[in-house]
Amino acid sequence: MRLRTVDAFATAPYTGNPAAVVLLDADGFPEDSRLQALAGELNLSETAYAHPLTDDPEADWALRWFTPTTEVDMCGHATLATAHLLAEDGLLAEGERVRFRTRSGVLSASREPDATLTLDFPTAELTPVPVPDGVGQAFDTEAVAAWDTGTLGMLVLELSDEKTLRELAPAAEAVAALPAPVVIVTAAAAPSAAGPAAGEPGHDFVSRVFAPSQGLPEDPVTGSAHTALAPLWSGRLGRDTLTGLQASRRTGYVRTTLRGDRTLLGGRASTVLDAELRTQL
Repeated sequence: MRLRTVDAFATAPYTGNPAAVVLLDADGFPEDSRLQALAGELNLSETAYAHPLTDDPEADWALRWFTPTTEVDMCGHATLATAHLLAEDGLLAEGERVRFRTRSGVLSASREPDATLTLDFPTAELTPVPVPDGVGQAFDTEAVAAWDTGTLGMLVLELSDEKTLRELAPAAEAVAALPAPVVIVTAAAAPSAAGPAAGEPGHDFVSRVFAPSQGLPEDPVTGSAHTALAPLWSGRLGRDTLTGLQASRRTGYVRTTLRGDRTLLGGRASTVLDAELRTQL
């Protein structure tokens, strides 16, 4: 069985967020325990499994995502990685769209003329909440504001500036004790007279994402988090289309376009490994 890993939301190989992807031939998934076991063996932030659908008028593929410890309801970078491989395999042409049946409903991806892939995801509903107790202990800095994200299940914390965000050294146990399994920290982009580095886009806001209770001390690039960051920063900056930088060690860029209750997430991807499983799922 073929297994590939793809760097998603990446400007070059070995940046962005690596996802493992298994495209299955059968019209169905193996046992959940085996899907989870392989995801644990690979130990990437997500492993995606997809199989074609032949009798679903609303979707072309079924898609599921697993962290090393659990199945998740939504994952942007592994969806981008899956669409990238469909394009590589000649199953997603330029200008075409593929639809995925997932635990979060039908999500789609389209292939742009410049090789960018664009995901169409539901926009998260942001509700301002008091900054939870324990944030200072978790991050050794205080947040200036906080938002609940409804069914997305993430907590958004705004920090004072990009420098503070980049220098965070979170305490995993304290982060895991906060009232959400996934914590997004974000800040406005720092003013820079020099502009972006050569070969990299500029950015309008920065973020980092932590999910130690889900086996992810820090996620390199989190597409789904940008369904909450897009309405926050588009509302703040007055523009529908922005570029977010997730300032993890690997770094990654996500182009966001806010369209009401839908958010478009754009990025590039690169296949870095093509292997054959010696055992069957």
